[in-house]
Amino acid sequence: MMRIAIALSFVLAAACTPMTPERAADRCEERARAAQGPEVGVTVGANSNSGPFASAGISVSLDAIRGLDPIAVYESCVLNLTGEPPIRPKPAYARYKG
Repeated sequence: MMRIAIALSFVLAAACTPMTPERAADRCEERARAAQGPEVGVTVGANSNSGPFASAGISVSLDAIRGLDPIAVYESCVLNLTGEPPIRPKPAYARYKG
């Protein structure tokens, strides 16, 4: 029982450490990329055991459904995670969106 309490305290301590601006930027860039619109993935192939195969998937983020600007999503995400404005410039894919 004591081991579980010690392990749990380490997990809680790690969860409470502040997020670095670099990690926040990485996470928020992914969220901003997803806010641009639906993402489609297609896989096609073949193997010697089962023959040809194909699969497809579509994912849509809630930010994209709401129609939020990817730049605003990025900036608010970094601010929420770190309490500071972004240290990196806006993502390149979002700057040139027309």
